[in-house]
Amino acid sequence: MENLIQLVNKIQRACTALGDHGEESALPTLWDALPSIAVVGGQSSGKSSVLESIVGKDFLPRGSGIVTRRPLVLQLHKIDEGREYAEFMHLPRKKFPDFAAVRQEIADETDRETGRTKGISSVPIHLSIYSPHVVNLTLVDLPGLTKVAVDGQPDSVVQDIENMVRAFIEKPNCIILAISPANQDLATSDAIKISREVDPKGERTFGVLTKIDLMDKGTDAVEILEGKAYKLNYPWIGVVNRSQADINKNVDMIAARRRETEYFANTPEYRHLANRMGSVHLGKVLSKHLETVIKSRIPGLQSLISKTIIELETELSRIGKPIAADTGGKLYTIMEICRTFDQMFKDHLDGIRAGGEKIYQVFDNQFPAALKRLQFDKHLSMDNVRKLITEADGYQPHLIAPEQGYRRLIESCLVSIRGPAEAAVDADLIQKSMSETMELKQYPTLRVELGNAAVESLERMREESKRATLLLVDMECGYLTVEFFRKLPQDAEKGGNPTNSLFDRYNDAYLRRIATTVLSYVNMVCGSLRHTIPKSVVYCQVREAKRSLLDYFFTDLGKKEGKQLSSLLNEDPAVMQRRTSLAKRLELYRSAQSEIEAVAWDK
Repeated sequence: MENLIQLVNKIQRACTALGDHGEESALPTLWDALPSIAVVGGQSSGKSSVLESIVGKDFLPRGSGIVTRRPLVLQLHKIDEGREYAEFMHLPRKKFPDFAAVRQEIADETDRETGRTKGISSVPIHLSIYSPHVVNLTLVDLPGLTKVAVDGQPDSVVQDIENMVRAFIEKPNCIILAISPANQDLATSDAIKISREVDPKGERTFGVLTKIDLMDKGTDAVEILEGKAYKLNYPWIGVVNRSQADINKNVDMIAARRRETEYFANTPEYRHLANRMGSVHLGKVLSKHLETVIKSRIPGLQSLISKTIIELETELSRIGKPIAADTGGKLYTIMEICRTFDQMFKDHLDGIRAGGEKIYQVFDNQFPAALKRLQFDKHLSMDNVRKLITEADGYQPHLIAPEQGYRRLIESCLVSIRGPAEAAVDADLIQKSMSETMELKQYPTLRVELGNAAVESLERMREESKRATLLLVDMECGYLTVEFFRKLPQDAEKGGNPTNSLFDRYNDAYLRRIATTVLSYVNMVCGSLRHTIPKSVVYCQVREAKRSLLDYFFTDLGKKEGKQLSSLLNEDPAVMQRRTSLAKRLELYRSAQSEIEAVAWDK
């Protein structure tokens, strides 16, 4: 069981070292999930004396006004033998056997954080005390609640202290140690007032009554200590601390404990309660209760840690790895990001990711639809056919068939196919691939450079693809399929026979037959191009893009110096800070996970 408090001690120290001390933050907090005992009381309530009695040493700064201005995480470690000493987390490996030096270091470290303006800070000081005369226990000493600011402090300090105390004790994992002086009306107790607000049922509150020996004659605190005046779930514990005169005379703490025990045993009003009174009993009760609470919280703590580790790892993965320091590492990072983008682009083309189907839609729907929308009827109107046929005859009409007229009509129709043929080349997945390459979001400069290089490469491929595609159209214009026309005389009844007499050459029926023949031929060519143009686009553009989209950029990268490579990996400072913070927090959670798994506790 003792290992459990040591476990929480380790995790608490790790939390503070890595910046997690329960303040509001965009990062997950482990501190708030750890069971703790917060010591709450007003100024002059005897709070410091109670802590020193539990420890058995004078170690806390004293004085007028607000002395405790930062939370003090006090971790007590029972040792079997040896000399007592203290250690501060901010001074690792330095032991303080002199507790007067501990008091001074607490004051100095407070000033280092808050300055000498008597301001307050929620950043805790971690103090570990090793002694044979303590029980394993962790307490968080909070600034004393006050109603008036002292000289040198802003008026807001009163509310600031209350907000800090409230932020600690309102958490469900916090055990409240409410210190109240017996020589004041309990109804006016600052500790009871604020603990009642955050724990109205008293389920997390331990009441400690101080200055019992200073009550007016004829009065006592029996009803409070018996839980009749103000009931809590746990019995009230009374303590008798050293008087100011004892403190001034440096009365030994062990002797003070002995006198406290004798006071309760020898005072008739409290004799029946003596076995559960005093600072020694208080330390034992708190230690046992803290162990019990920690044990009950361990399963939930493990679940929280495992869940948070996954969330932190996911977030770190999304943000990306830190930038390498050397030139080779930077070049490798850039090339890996480029390869990721390139693979993303290929996945879109190959249908592994959505987007490649758009190219197929161009081939299967848009391009054929564009061909159908071509208004061949304009080229094959009666007036246009008559015009081209007569122009083709020149000054001497053809004797057999107006071949040149056929060619001009067919060419005028086929030339109009160039528009849809060019449009079939324009499918672009660069931007989509870039937006889905998460690493590029980390480096905006690289994103721009890579995007420009990819667009330039694709543009060169697109131009090559256009040339090849238009060449197919030009081939159809430059050489007509003879077989198509050889079959026409065998099918005269359908108006395809070009052998007509010179006298009926220009009548409407003859010109309509020519228009029909030309349209049939053009439709045949369109049917052929519908299959060959996609092949040309895929061969010249899609296949080439998959093969060498980044060759140009890689070649250019090899020429860049270290400073130029660094400029490509310029990162948003906020992202860098976020990654560092996440990495530290992940280190904390992994360490806590290992610590918890290593501790065996009683079932």
